[in-house]
Amino acid sequence: MNYNVKVDVSSIYELMASFMVYTSKKWTDNMDMGPQWLHTVNNQLSVSVRNALAPASSWPFDDFDVLYAWAILRQTGDEVEPFLEYLTLCNDDHLFELSSPYLPTMSIDDARRIRNDYVPLLKLWYIHYFKEVEGDILPLIEEDALEKRTLLTKMDSENLIEYATAGIIVDDMTDIETVILFPTVHNRPINLFCFYTNMLLIQYPVDVPEDHENDEPPMCLTRMTHALSDLSRLRLLRYIGDQPKSLFDMQRDLNQPVETLRHHLRILRVAGFLRIHLGNHDTEKYSIRPDGVSELQIFLESYIHL
Repeated sequence: MNYNVKVDVSSIYELMASFMVYTSKKWTDNMDMGPQWLHTVNNQLSVSVRNALAPASSWPFDDFDVLYAWAILRQTGDEVEPFLEYLTLCNDDHLFELSSPYLPTMSIDDARRIRNDYVPLLKLWYIHYFKEVEGDILPLIEEDALEKRTLLTKMDSENLIEYATAGIIVDDMTDIETVILFPTVHNRPINLFCFYTNMLLIQYPVDVPEDHENDEPPMCLTRMTHALSDLSRLRLLRYIGDQPKSLFDMQRDLNQPVETLRHHLRILRVAGFLRIHLGNHDTEKYSIRPDGVSELQIFLESYIHL
């Protein structure tokens, strides 16, 4: 591989991930915590806090690329409050100079707007929501990051990324020198990735303990059976099975709308049945993830006690 892999861990990433999910309402139908998490959090927050956070739902989603870049380049350690205070006190020129090598299209006005808009809301989010759950989450992400760092000494980079993300393949990319992995809990089992100049940031989900009272099936088995319950998704798996396919290939051959295909691909990806290949091409490609098919049999046999 022509890139290096680093595993980074900090509550800062988890703060941003949870804030992003709450304000954007993206992907909650495909996340373990589900849409009910939004209702639970709304019930915990006061009306004034909810109203203060509401404008962020319409802000550009690409703003998070900048926020994550500042998290990667943090100079204040791994704790949330010093990091947010650092962003508050930094002058605009410094924030711009810090991140512009990785985001060359960003302007100093962008840096100023993002800092001024987001940091006060991230502080509110931390005080009124995240601080309460941080103590439970931090040990999980730290333990997982330690495991991945250990595996990094035993596995090649591409296989470690595929294992950590349950299906992201980073092919040789001539313009990527560093791939940074960071673990998160809130977004399970979604992967997110941000492309920067010479750098790729990938969020991967952490395994969390599950309560199996009342003989409820494990979440991973529920995701798998849900993914396979739709005939369109079964046909899509069969179509992808012979070789990697791009979204363009699927639209051309299957004559389905892009949004419909994206919906089915997302469900199959979070269930662990598909790999997504990132490389030097204009669009991602998808292929069958053999481990996902094997895991279905293992989880099913374990649950029904075969």
